[in-house]
Amino acid sequence: MQPFSIVSGPAAPLMRQDIDTDVIIRIEHVNVPRAELGQWALEPLRAPGFVLDQPMFRGAPILLTGANFGCGSSREHAVWALQGLGIRCVIASSYGDIFFANCFQNGMLPVTLPETAVVSLAEQAARGANVTVDLRQCIVIAPDGTQHAFTLDPVRREMLLEGVDELGLTLRSATQITAWQREDALRRPWAIPNSAGGGSVNTDPLM
Repeated sequence: MQPFSIVSGPAAPLMRQDIDTDVIIRIEHVNVPRAELGQWALEPLRAPGFVLDQPMFRGAPILLTGANFGCGSSREHAVWALQGLGIRCVIASSYGDIFFANCFQNGMLPVTLPETAVVSLAEQAARGANVTVDLRQCIVIAPDGTQHAFTLDPVRREMLLEGVDELGLTLRSATQITAWQREDALRRPWAIPNSAGGGSVNTDPLM
């Protein structure tokens, strides 16, 4: 995954509530190759004048949207489809739980801010002014310079900063894991099948 540190650019205001994963990417498109999902993203909303089809918001890295974004069925393709549009960060007042978790597994940052802050950002960004999201400081900087702080689970924040998923983050401690396994095999040989009867200790982390 691409590490996430600071993203700055146009923030497309799509201020609708309860946009579910079937709106983000229809079920009939889930077999489309991942690299091609962007063309089908948010298809049911793409009437003439749709915000993400406007020249100033094509390829916008930030999406501003309403509450309960990404609700509905479990569909990792929803994150992939948004990424296919160039979106790296979504800012909303609340999210569907599974969509929220899937963002971190795929290098997308879902920022949670109060609804009043999201509305203010949308009003300022409506003409294409840049919004900046700084993950290191956990702040969103509005076009007028106003800073909105957000909170994030430290582990998930580290995953995004380093560009790794949960497994990749765990494997960074492979040396310590292997050392612990060796020590545990000496302390409790009866609990480690591979060490019984003079067998070798499994040194593969996480096994």
